Amino acid sequence: MTTLFVIRHGLTGQTGRMLYGQTRGIDLDDRGRRQAEALRERFAGVKLTAVYSSPLERCVQTMEPLAAAARLPIVVRDDLIEMDAGSWTGKSLARLRTTKAWREVHASPSTFRFPGGGESFADAQARVVAAIDAVARRHRRGRVAIATHGDIVRIFLAHVQGMPLDAFQRLVIDTASVSVVERAGDTWRALLVNDTGGLARFAANATPPWEASNGGRASSPASARRGVRG
Repeated sequence: MTTLFVIRHGLTGQTGRMLYGQTRGIDLDDRGRRQAEALRERFAGVKLTAVYSSPLERCVQTMEPLAAAARLPIVVRDDLIEMDAGSWTGKSLARLRTTKAWREVHASPSTFRFPGGGESFADAQARVVAAIDAVARRHRRGRVAIATHGDIVRIFLAHVQGMPLDAFQRLVIDTASVSVVERAGDTWRALLVNDTGGLARFAANATPPWEASNGGRASSPASARRGVRG
């Protein structure tokens, strides 16, 4: 049996503002670095056997404090990378939300492919399920932390829970959240989804880990559900 801690990267200056897809060179901001440090504290007492990450900087940086505390290397896997957003890469979410194609993303993501040679959700789901399955098989009876991206976490959890791909956006995955999945033989089980280590995000004035948008103001839970996120 393998226990997998699937983690979304911490906040960046563009989280909730831009669809940055596989863009490199986007680092955690001060909030994201605090989230990464807090992640290390949240894992106190959990003896990890391996740490994996998407190759993008925002994921690797999220895992650095945790890997250092566990005295483990960060193993980068290219197949844990964010979706290829094609010609939408780098565009503002505010602009994309006005397009007809954006409505298709939410109405029928199972048939949607990002324009300009981008990836489909179906292909991305097959990719990430195969990647995490390979990690689980390599670390049988292990406890493994994996850093990846918001939609990648959501489509993986949809698979684990037997949800149709068209329903995956019902899942909310906050920045620096931890979802725990167990693999026993050929059976997946979701033990925990979107844990952020506390209930602060339900306070009257929402603060990160909800993404900062709308000119730097923290977004509401409802707005957090509306975007394809990095």
